[in-house]
Amino acid sequence: MRTIKVAVGILRNKQKILIAQRRKTQFMGGFWELPGGKIKNEESPEKAIIRELNEELGIQVERSSIHQTMMHHYADRIIEISIYNIIQYQNTPTGLEGQAIAWVKITNLNNYQLLPTMKAFINSITLPNKYWITPSNNHYSNRWIAEFDKKLKQDITLIQLRSKIKLNSTFIARLYDKCKQNNTKLLLNTVDKAFDETHCDGWHLTTNEMLALNNRPCANDKLLGASTHNLTEALKAQEMGIDFIVISPLQTTQTHPESTPIGWSNAVDVVNKLNIPVYFLGGMSIKDLDKTLKLGAQGIAGISAF
Repeated sequence: MRTIKVAVGILRNKQKILIAQRRKTQFMGGFWELPGGKIKNEESPEKAIIRELNEELGIQVERSSIHQTMMHHYADRIIEISIYNIIQYQNTPTGLEGQAIAWVKITNLNNYQLLPTMKAFINSITLPNKYWITPSNNHYSNRWIAEFDKKLKQDITLIQLRSKIKLNSTFIARLYDKCKQNNTKLLLNTVDKAFDETHCDGWHLTTNEMLALNNRPCANDKLLGASTHNLTEALKAQEMGIDFIVISPLQTTQTHPESTPIGWSNAVDVVNKLNIPVYFLGGMSIKDLDKTLKLGAQGIAGISAF
């Protein structure tokens, strides 16, 4: 089976991004995608995205950065995709090759007939680069609640409510209302998940919970994450339709010193082999965020990392 390498770009205009429609004569004609194209032999992905966007849209890319890489298997081909953030460019994008283009709000992207690779991409641009996990006990204490309220005043927009005991539904509802007021998503990682709770934006699965399932346990309009510790578990999560994973422990931690860290190279291998967003967890701090993003991961997760 042949492998085709392509480079595509994310052009932003406030809350909108640019997508292009594949011509009817092309493979998957009529579907919408990010602008870009094939990487030529002996050409780097960085040079390819500059050339392709100039040929397709007539723009001159001045600054770009890697957003993520992904791979997709079709019946007769494998597509390796390098996705770039186009930070700065000259000229106004125009469909120079006869293709339709459109500036679309991220929240409206699913209204278009998108290439299969676009769903994972949408998650990667809507999820934040920091994922806070709450302490797993003493939830009703003033100290715990004060820490929760503090995070809502910071730039935290995704929270995992973690608990090893059953929590009062009224208490969860209050937390959810606080999150909504601060444009923050709340995922439940509690011992009694029913996957039909209304006071949340989705759920986070433990590794054992994920391994015990064969299919996605909730609706597609809810957010679903999972904890993994190796590539095999990560690939299963992706096959199940889970929206993002956390891989851990990346480094030695004070809370679990007996756990063998997977290390940066193994974590990057997971990122490169998955299409869905990946958060690094374990021994991480905010100073590791920039390195994590440059390696193509979604960001970092943690209780005390930020």
